[in-house]
Amino acid sequence: MADHDALSVTRAAYDEAAALYARMFSDSLRGSPLDRAVLDAFAELVGPGGRAADLGCGPGHVTGYLADLGLDVYGVDASSAMIDLARDAFPGLRFEVGSMAALDLADGTLDGVLSRWSVIHTPPGELPAVLAEFGRVLAPGGHLLIGFSATDGPSRPTQSFDHAVATAYRWSPDHLSALLRAHGLTERARLVREPEPDDRRQFQEVHLLARKGPAS
Repeated sequence: MADHDALSVTRAAYDEAAALYARMFSDSLRGSPLDRAVLDAFAELVGPGGRAADLGCGPGHVTGYLADLGLDVYGVDASSAMIDLARDAFPGLRFEVGSMAALDLADGTLDGVLSRWSVIHTPPGELPAVLAEFGRVLAPGGHLLIGFSATDGPSRPTQSFDHAVATAYRWSPDHLSALLRAHGLTERARLVREPEPDDRRQFQEVHLLARKGPAS
């Protein structure tokens, strides 16, 4: 019950913060060459016309960026307010209210899954099920790009932290990579970005790129 309550609280908090969030972050890729580079690499690996989902898409700016790179991409978010903003900003793209833990997709439907800071509000006990869902909807050979904040060291698999919107969690990159392997997703690359001196939170930011293995 507690985990379901956490989802409800997070959804309500993002509904309330949606307009402010969109103003703060909708243009964030412009000043983030490393973020653009990792998204560009993900899109190239998925391939032109590849079917992809941006899970936890927020106001849709990253979904729009991936569409401009040639992916057949749509966005999913638990917050209906975020989805309304995304539909207004990108009327030519598809956005749906939904849960990344229970996607309305058949097995092996997607060539790419993007989860960019969308797992940070997932309680630790729920994360394996979410990663299993990512693996389920990916086709063999498909790619997952997952972004998150790192813990203070490998001895700490997860740590909670104070987030402006809702309770959030950091993850050990090695621990998360092992969880991915347990669901058939093998790490192919890792980008670790150190915090800037003036960052409010002195956390490393991590992008893991993983690939689903061939069908058995």
